[in-house]
Amino acid sequence: MRVAAGLAVALLAAACASPDAPPAALRFSVPEGRVLNEFYRQGPVAAHLVLTSGPAPRLLIAFPAGNSGAALWFDAPSTALSWWPDVTLVAAHDDLPDGSVLHGVTAELVATGGPVTVTRAMASSIRVIREYQDTGKAPPEVLATPQVSDRSIVWKRRRLDGAAGYSLSIDVLRGTIAGGEARPIELSPGADNQLRLRVTALTGDAPLTPLPESQLLTAAAAPDARLRHMLAFLSYEEKLLAGSWRFNTYFGRDTLMSLRLLAPVLQPRVVEAGLGAVLERLNAAGEVAHEEDIGEYAVLRRMRAGVPPSGAPLFDYKMIDDDFILAVVAAHYLLDTPGGRPRAGAFLARQTGSGETYGAVLMRNLRYIVAAATPFARDPDWRRLIALKPDEHAGNWRDSEVGLGGGRYPYDVNGVFAPAALEAIARLHASGLLQPYLDSNDGEGLSGAGALAQVWLREAPRLFDVTVPSETARAHAVAYARRISVDPSPAAALGADTVQFRGVSLDAQGRPVPILNSDEAFALLLLNAAPAEVERVAESLTRPFPAGLLTDVGLLVANPAYAPDELGPAFDRSRYHGTVIWSWQQALFAAGVERQLVRVDLTASARATLMRARSRLHAAIAATETLRGSELWSWSQVDGRYRVEPFGQRQGDETEANAAQLWSTVHLARPWE
Repeated sequence: MRVAAGLAVALLAAACASPDAPPAALRFSVPEGRVLNEFYRQGPVAAHLVLTSGPAPRLLIAFPAGNSGAALWFDAPSTALSWWPDVTLVAAHDDLPDGSVLHGVTAELVATGGPVTVTRAMASSIRVIREYQDTGKAPPEVLATPQVSDRSIVWKRRRLDGAAGYSLSIDVLRGTIAGGEARPIELSPGADNQLRLRVTALTGDAPLTPLPESQLLTAAAAPDARLRHMLAFLSYEEKLLAGSWRFNTYFGRDTLMSLRLLAPVLQPRVVEAGLGAVLERLNAAGEVAHEEDIGEYAVLRRMRAGVPPSGAPLFDYKMIDDDFILAVVAAHYLLDTPGGRPRAGAFLARQTGSGETYGAVLMRNLRYIVAAATPFARDPDWRRLIALKPDEHAGNWRDSEVGLGGGRYPYDVNGVFAPAALEAIARLHASGLLQPYLDSNDGEGLSGAGALAQVWLREAPRLFDVTVPSETARAHAVAYARRISVDPSPAAALGADTVQFRGVSLDAQGRPVPILNSDEAFALLLLNAAPAEVERVAESLTRPFPAGLLTDVGLLVANPAYAPDELGPAFDRSRYHGTVIWSWQQALFAAGVERQLVRVDLTASARATLMRARSRLHAAIAATETLRGSELWSWSQVDGRYRVEPFGQRQGDETEANAAQLWSTVHLARPWE
């Protein structure tokens, strides 16, 4: 095995490099509570090192290559382990006898505390590691027997299909190793209570091709170094990655929403990489792929199905929102952006890996949308809305099992995305860009999309209306506040006004699920509602919690104050889509407010309400500036004051948050600055 030289040699080499030398390594850190995140990318190596301190410490390395990784879980029962923030991280590789190469990183780490016992070691797909983290279960096929010596431990194996696999090794530089050969492996610190380790993790999965940082953003982007680094780490020619460490691969919805919100500051190359990845993965019906299983996770799925193992991607089409977002994003890029308009014809003429043009592939999606939307437009009954797929409990961005409160018809899909997609289709058809890709039956369907959109705009949103009389609303908000032990006084913000909002979904009987939610911000970004409706949305979303969604540490994505008590636990602050703050939802709301403020038909009252909402929202965003790139966070309240709680680091949290999330980088397009 050969490991890259130390930092001093690397810096000297960079200083003497020729103009044609590869760019310097991308290297940045993101500390969050008990977790330290270290990112590295150079050449064929991209890696995210996650160090978790405490009585159950963890060391994890995630690679975008094949969505693969390695992880070690420890138990420190006597003295909790604390990782030091000074981490050396360099590229490493190993040439195998068969000619294949493993790529990865070597980290030099220091920790205080211990001793620690290794409870589990694993190198495989991040999906496998993620599932073990959440459930404590791992496929026995992926577990390797450690090779233990006086100063080192090595786990090494081929991938399950025989391809180049994975390697994880620990060299103890200070401290001792005990155990092995069926005995628990224990690492103990030296006499100075320090444990110094050299850890090398490698993967044989194929590296991705980074998009150069210089070709990601325009001069209009915010000068935010951390967000720029995150966007660079997640951007590749093959695809944009949803987030790290847990989602280091393609997700359709995440890609599309990120492209739409970052559109004002993105260069064409990254937009076309993202849209191209979506179009490459469209199925024959025109549906957008939600997620892909690649690498060893794809091998495992095929093995379990009794078919020959292969790491070729397997795509998941269970979501319904991404199908409707594609047309919106494509139309915006091709028709509305300065970078997209002159490149539109060439982009649509580009070919997929199978030889089909992007224009022809996009047409499959547009036909799918028109066909799915026509039944409701002809007979606007709730039963003809766009429903979750059979036996699925999720279908939009609130894709945890209970994110829709048991509903079957998501508000965002039906109240916003369906009419917005139809409007986009009508615009694309009118532009003439699609002409080379139409067949004899397309003209009437596409030209009628605008009329379909008008029916959806008029009829669909109102089906989700929730109205709560003022006295009842105050009583519910106060009772809810007391149940969750927060200050109930903001319920007074309700005044004498009736509380009105759009439920997060409709249930199987067509009744709105009365969860106050942030999804109404989609309407501000994508639709031109009546001024009174714009005013209602802006006021509703920025009422202080527990009456509304706004806290001192951000905009909550849900509030069950007006829902039946039994729904409350599914939306508490330990749930993935509960009373928590998602960074991108704040940016979405901010962008929607700015879009509405440029309208010339707003009433003075609506404009004033939007300005107040803007001020409140920006104050909340500024209060958590250091978390802007994170996926989500939670909160606690002490003496009436909110404080941030990193999500996933408290006992009882449903899962854990990514430190770097693609759609959290949309704050680079900050429309409020």
